Amino acid sequence: MVEKFDAIVVGAGPSGNSAAYTLAKAGLKVLQIERGEYSGSKNVQGAIMYADALEKIIPDFREDAPLERHVIEQRIWLLGDDSYIGTNYRSDSFNSEKPNRYTIIRSQFDRWFNEKVREAGALVICETTVTELLRDANGKVYGVRTDRVNGEVHADVVIMADGVNALLARRADFQKELPPENVALAVKEIHFIDPALIEQRFQVKDDEGVVIEIMGKVTGGMVGTAFLYTNKESLTIGIGCLISDFKEKGITPYKLLEDLKNHPVIKPLIEGGEVKEYAGHLIPEGGYKAVPQCYGDGWMVVGDAAHLNNAAHREGSNLAMTSGRFAAETVIELKKLGKALVASNLALYKKKLDDSFVLKDLKKYRNLPGIMHMSPQFFGAYPDLLNGAAHDLFTVDGVDKKTKENKILKSFVKRRSVFGLMGDAFKLARAFR
Repeated sequence: MVEKFDAIVVGAGPSGNSAAYTLAKAGLKVLQIERGEYSGSKNVQGAIMYADALEKIIPDFREDAPLERHVIEQRIWLLGDDSYIGTNYRSDSFNSEKPNRYTIIRSQFDRWFNEKVREAGALVICETTVTELLRDANGKVYGVRTDRVNGEVHADVVIMADGVNALLARRADFQKELPPENVALAVKEIHFIDPALIEQRFQVKDDEGVVIEIMGKVTGGMVGTAFLYTNKESLTIGIGCLISDFKEKGITPYKLLEDLKNHPVIKPLIEGGEVKEYAGHLIPEGGYKAVPQCYGDGWMVVGDAAHLNNAAHREGSNLAMTSGRFAAETVIELKKLGKALVASNLALYKKKLDDSFVLKDLKKYRNLPGIMHMSPQFFGAYPDLLNGAAHDLFTVDGVDKKTKENKILKSFVKRRSVFGLMGDAFKLARAFR
């Protein structure tokens, strides 16, 4: 006989683990299927983990989670050819008993989280690929088929947490092909380095950490960002741009990463490190307008599979974990009420997303992806202009400041025109309103 579960969760990343853990803790019969050798086996990159989202799922996670450094400083840099202009925010209040953000190594963190899923009572099967959703004559999902012998498994609901490609949802025609302008390809490296050097270069101590978000010339005029995170004994450095821009420009991601590492501002920060890991990762960047239908008869999608990523603030893990928790709580609530897990009832999941920061934030920045993609000057002209302006202002050469200010203003007008500057300001204000 085919085994039956209350819920099947496909994928063991942050969203899948959150869903499976929440369901299992509530006493439901849960099967989680992961195609990797173990949860996190396909992830080598460093990342940012937001404590609030995980704390709502595992309140005491700090006791044994493999955390790297808690973030006390956020830097935002706009790089020129050999310079940067930016802003920093550093606060000792982040050295609290329960810090707000941590850097993590995904391969370690995901594996730990999945062990919690097992401890909660879920059955986890790895090295198994779900090939398709099982649907009845009315289209309701009632299970999955895997690549194992006799690999058909049934459930009241299937929660898809299978990543940005959302292969299962696409094969079932629940989602369309992912447009290249709605997804970014990021390449990342981990550089192992003496912790004493990390503390010296970033002016931190103990488990304090720094995050640097980077824009500017390093993306070659393409829509994208770079980053540098401090871990306990390593640095995570990476850069990503829209796939559509990679295709149009003909620039390879690895070339961008090499240019970033050799930039005069970045090179001293990673000097002496030994590269141990390299990986590529797809990131949903379409924003609110790209979020697909995320529930139906017997199914829900969470995390990257639902395109839940806040590109404006570079937040992803908190949206993933929260959506996984919401999907699980929806199932739990409907089960308690004795209601069928059909689309009309699973709409509760979407309501939870709508009422939370997840879709409220995405809706706030709903125009940003289109504006950034149609306005390459934000990634080309303005980094040049702003770095040039800073260079002129801080160079003491006997020229009076009024003359310098007029020169800077003329350089902006020459590059973008008055109407161009006004239009760019309007677009930016509209995107962040």
